[in-house]
Parts: sequence; C-alpha cells; structure tokens
Amino acid sequence: MSINNDIVLRPRFKIELSKNNQEVLKAFEEAKNTQKNFIISRVDDHVFIKIPKADQHFWSPQLHLEIMGVDKNSCQLFGLFGPNPTVWTMFMFFHFIVAGLFLGFGIWAYTNWTLKTDFAIQLFVAIFMIVLWIALYFVGRLGKATGRDQMVLLHNFMNGLLYGK
Repeated sequence: MSINNDIVLRPRFKIELSKNNQEVLKAFEEAKNTQKNFIISRVDDHVFIKIPKADQHFWSPQLHLEIMGVDKNSCQLFGLFGPNPTVWTMFMFFHFIVAGLFLGFGIWAYTNWTLKTDFAIQLFVAIFMIVLWIALYFVGRLGKATGRDQMVLLHNFMNGLLYGK
C-alpha cells in the first residue's frame, strides 16, 4: 500500500487476510491492553487506532479499520487514514461554505449581467471563492504531509499486529 498518494486526502486500502476476522479483532483487543504507544478502540468489526493525546497535533491522523469475515479461514481488512473527525468535519464545512458562496455570487453576477447592471463585485467574489477552494485543497495536502510520519507509524503498528513484524 502506498501512503504517498498525491491526489487522495484520505488514503484507503484493502488487505485480504488468511485469518478468521475474530482472530484479527482479538489481536487488536490484546494490543489495546499490552502497549501504550497508540490508543486503540473497537466497536463491533471496526477498530480505530489513534496517536496518544500527548503526541497529537492538529493534523494527526487516525487509522480506521473494518475487518469483515469472508469465511471461516479468511477476512478482508478495509483501512482508511484520516484526520480527527472534528478536523475533517470542520474542513468539509469550509468547503461547503465556499461552494455555497460561489453559487450564490455566481447566480447574483449572472442575474446582474442579464439585467445589464454592474456585476463586477459579484464576479470578483465568485472568482475569489474558486481561489479559496484551491487554497483549501492545498491546506489539506499540507495537513496530510504534516501527518505523514504518524501515518507511517500507524501503518507499521497495524502490520506488526497482522503479520508479526
């Protein structure tokens, strides 16, 4: 799995395992009690691995794993790296606000244009929203780059539990 994906802000991966899903979930449950480097929580077939509060920064990632049984001897692990859900929600909120303002000012500019009145301010704000949206994208990329080392730690920890490395 390549963590250095240049386009996706929240990398996903899928692993086929030749273990029962309950064995894999049990390994994460045991690690929860035996190690202190990561915070592990489990809800049904979902495992969340986070960086401890003392080591977290604004862009610290977390690893969400869903372990689904295929049959008695195999399972599929679906993984998703992402920021703290609060950070992600705030980030998406900003995207929706920018999109809404772009649409609103775009419609206002078009209306003024068809009415043959001045529309320069509305057009400027609509174009500025495009620039702001691009800036938000690059801020997200910067955040991903800031959390990359911790993503590698989370990924290596997961691999150590799954494969005994």
